[in-house]
Amino acid sequence: MTGVADQAWFRDPALGRILELLNANGGAEGGEARVVGGAVRNSLMDLPVSDIDIATTLRPEVVMDRAGAAGIKAVPTGLQHGTVTLVIDGKPFEVTTLRTDVETDGRHAKVAFSTDWKADAERRDLTINALYADAKGEVVDLVGGLADIERRNIRFIGDAAKRIAEDHLRILRFFRFFAYYGSGRPDAEGLKACSAARSKLKTLSAERVWSELRKLLGAADPGRALLWMRQVAVLTEILPESEKWGIDAIPSLVATEKALGWTPDPLLRLAAIVPPDAARLEALAARLKLANAEAAFLKAWAMAAPVNDDMSSAAFERLLYRNGADGITTRLKLALGVARGKAEGDFDEMARSARLTKLLDQAANWKKPQFPLNGGDVMSAGIPSGPRVGELLAGLENQWVEENFVSDRAALLARLQERVQ
Repeated sequence: MTGVADQAWFRDPALGRILELLNANGGAEGGEARVVGGAVRNSLMDLPVSDIDIATTLRPEVVMDRAGAAGIKAVPTGLQHGTVTLVIDGKPFEVTTLRTDVETDGRHAKVAFSTDWKADAERRDLTINALYADAKGEVVDLVGGLADIERRNIRFIGDAAKRIAEDHLRILRFFRFFAYYGSGRPDAEGLKACSAARSKLKTLSAERVWSELRKLLGAADPGRALLWMRQVAVLTEILPESEKWGIDAIPSLVATEKALGWTPDPLLRLAAIVPPDAARLEALAARLKLANAEAAFLKAWAMAAPVNDDMSSAAFERLLYRNGADGITTRLKLALGVARGKAEGDFDEMARSARLTKLLDQAANWKKPQFPLNGGDVMSAGIPSGPRVGELLAGLENQWVEENFVSDRAALLARLQERVQ
């Protein structure tokens, strides 16, 4: 019997206490509870487990009552959908009553509570996400998920088109889960259904679309998923900016990240597949409702000055001072990914890679020098408040930068006196 009983997360006393509570057969309301979804899937695929979700035949009010009687904190996080969060020693466990869909419109669903495990499994999206582990840790598979995990096959439960019609976001989830857990070619029926329904992605909130895309771009290697998204026109549907720019830079960028130990960065991957056009990226950020920091990242990259990889260290410092390090660092990383992708057998690209790496290291360790003067110094030299104060200050600062920041405050004050006489 396939199981998860030997997994450390399953032996957690807090989880054991909840399963014992919800599987208690005392009283008129018996009930059963099983772990469901990601914890079971990841255990069977030898991957880390984070959140532990629990499904139960008990109605949410019964879950709340049992938890209260046992002294366990219960938070009604989604009672209308049957979800209660139980908290033990600060650790949350989401408990959801079995459900069937009464009505769906591709974005929202009206549900009815159920005690039918098979019906609950069949309303879920993908077979690998519909596996349960009972109180003994034995895996219960009602939809063929075990075979798909064995083959690393990402497949919709039942009719793919119907699953997508219930929630159009499942189009992006199909590719996201393929990026994380799939291998080979995606399921043909799933691809066909995603392509046919791709226009429905426009009906979803921007926040949901960007959340899924960001997760996909954060996979260890999203390249194959992006390739298939492009093949069936899903990528163009949600990210038209990528249409002519393409995704060809992703494989070498991912290889560079792995080789140099960079943490996968969804925004860096996004920058690799869209053009560095500030106006278009501003529109993209508004359309997908990116966070301010995310929009600023893309803007800094698009507005960053071009970097000549054979420039001197001093010239690069001047560039960093005038433009900031963030956007330039993004440009360098993307350029390094491209160069490393071409470097095998090409000595020019190998040398370019070395130069880019050196500049990246310099940018990572760079601290912006503080210009020693301010407007008060100019006015103390006899210049009244007005535009000339800024003009003099800017001229002195520019000369200070061009001389590689060597002049100290005394030298700059002397130079100021010369200019105001």
